[in-house]
Amino acid sequence: MSAAMIAALIFTVALLVTTAYFILGSIPLLVLKHDTPLDARFVRGFFSIYYVAAVVTASATSISYAFARRPALATGAAALALLAVVLRRKVIPKMDALAAQIQSNMDAIPGFRRTHITAIAINVVQLVVIVWSLAASRL
Repeated sequence: MSAAMIAALIFTVALLVTTAYFILGSIPLLVLKHDTPLDARFVRGFFSIYYVAAVVTASATSISYAFARRPALATGAAALALLAVVLRRKVIPKMDALAAQIQSNMDAIPGFRRTHITAIAINVVQLVVIVWSLAASRL
């Protein structure tokens, strides 16, 4: 096995761990009532950190698969990095907007909760796709 492939496997494990860790960490945050700016700020910060970690690990995974001459896996990992960038640009501002309304508008609480649940669901789909692609590629 080449050094590039070993690096690709290491970065793939890092990507899996990052995604799984943040899924497992974000689900318990659903017990928060999301009714205070502090709750919203904590959840927002958690997802902000996740998206940065996802971009870094997915990018490193993509580059390492490119060096290992696995273009399909490199493209898939690059797509995950791009998705994390897009989600960070969409989800975080939406959470910020809803968090600003939590004290004055009770409708903001269910909206924030929906955004939180949607972000978790997207992360679960990402994890399933990562595992499926690895199984399908028969490394």
